[in-house]
Amino acid sequence: RDGGPLTVARLRLDEIAGITGGTILQGPPERSFESYGIDSRRAAPGGLFFAVRGKRDGHDFVADAAGNGAAGAVIARPVDVADPSFGLVLVGDTVAALQALARDVLARRPARVVGVTGSVGKTTTKEFTAALLAPRYRVLKSEGNYNNHLGLALSLLRLGCDDAIAVLEMGMSAPGEIRALTRIAPPDVAVITNVSPVHLEFFAGLEEIALAKREILDGARPGATAVLNGDDPMVMAVSGGFAGRKVLFGRSAACDVRAEALAAKGFDGFEIALRYGRESGRVTLPCLNEASVADFLAAAGVCLALGLVLDEIVPVVPALRPFAMRGAVVETAGGVRVYDDSYNSNPQALEAALASLAGLPAGRKVAVLADMLELGEGGPDFHRRAGETLAGAGWDVLVAVGLLAAHIADGAADAGTPPGAIHRFADAGAAAAAIAGIVRDGDLVLVKGSRGMRMEAVVEALRARGME
Repeated sequence: RDGGPLTVARLRLDEIAGITGGTILQGPPERSFESYGIDSRRAAPGGLFFAVRGKRDGHDFVADAAGNGAAGAVIARPVDVADPSFGLVLVGDTVAALQALARDVLARRPARVVGVTGSVGKTTTKEFTAALLAPRYRVLKSEGNYNNHLGLALSLLRLGCDDAIAVLEMGMSAPGEIRALTRIAPPDVAVITNVSPVHLEFFAGLEEIALAKREILDGARPGATAVLNGDDPMVMAVSGGFAGRKVLFGRSAACDVRAEALAAKGFDGFEIALRYGRESGRVTLPCLNEASVADFLAAAGVCLALGLVLDEIVPVVPALRPFAMRGAVVETAGGVRVYDDSYNSNPQALEAALASLAGLPAGRKVAVLADMLELGEGGPDFHRRAGETLAGAGWDVLVAVGLLAAHIADGAADAGTPPGAIHRFADAGAAAAAIAGIVRDGDLVLVKGSRGMRMEAVVEALRARGME
């Protein structure tokens, strides 16, 4: 079960007050809620709004939530709502209240938790895992990238009595954040996809990132299983002290779930000779980026940990697809294929995409690459090396977007990409305005950049190309 509004757990106003240690200021105690949110613009009819303080103070939008249909709010300071039937629960901390409700809902459900973390591939692994488990179990998965202290709690409030598995993405950008998530939802199965250079602005090095990822193991339930990337030395090092069962995935012979052979099949994806515990078989994963193979192996590792046999997952593989903005292929006018990886970027993920897509048949290969953010002092060097990789892989055209991406352009130029094949833009809006004049019919276009660069604007411009 996935998609749709954040609804399911039905809680009364007096229950909410009791669980959160709050006080009912107004509204009938018996009023019940089964929809929860933190965005007043998306308040569902009859839902409960949490007035969270962030860049803006949610208390200033309680009236808007009510106007959009919400029937109650959890607040940390008094607010005026004219309708006396509108429920108001006063608490000390609205975020803590949201998390307390999520913990309570999980404690009252029989569902096992699969927690997924890692530097790269969390969302795709989460999506693949939920899809592979769905034929046997009723599965809840976290919505989109709902992977922080708010999103994970909201996801759990969708947990139904008949959900057997909750597949939850657990993200972080600082030490302690994953540990906090495991206090809300301690995993029965804890997945670490990999450790790579992301968020280096907030860490001294890869070792610190690895220790932060290890928090998912430290916060797992007693008797939990760890599903670990057996090819990643950092993952293996930090998981050494984990006392529970380990399921390894990867390419090496020591992995319980592994790709024993891999063959690229163009736009059909990758054919995998799969070893799955004591079983083996062949599957074709319909993804263009070889990095998705590791995400699939991680998901298969979860299935092995939960006791599924190979015959249960093989029929599902042909239907697996990358998540929107994370490797989805967009077909546009003139036979242009857009590999939309615009949601985020980091050095390892970019290198994998450049290497995998370079071998696909196309008129030209065009890379539209924006800044990779939060890399700290090494940011310029990471970008320059990406340009060198692009040139070495034989990409025909580079569109560099942003100040840091200028270093990608410099690296590509120094490595042999012709100056006339390099285009530089200050931001995504400028690149989007020019992209139709750069791309030709039959091109394959990779679009990738950090979330803050908003590269979906370029994808939308490519969708519109030829439709005027």
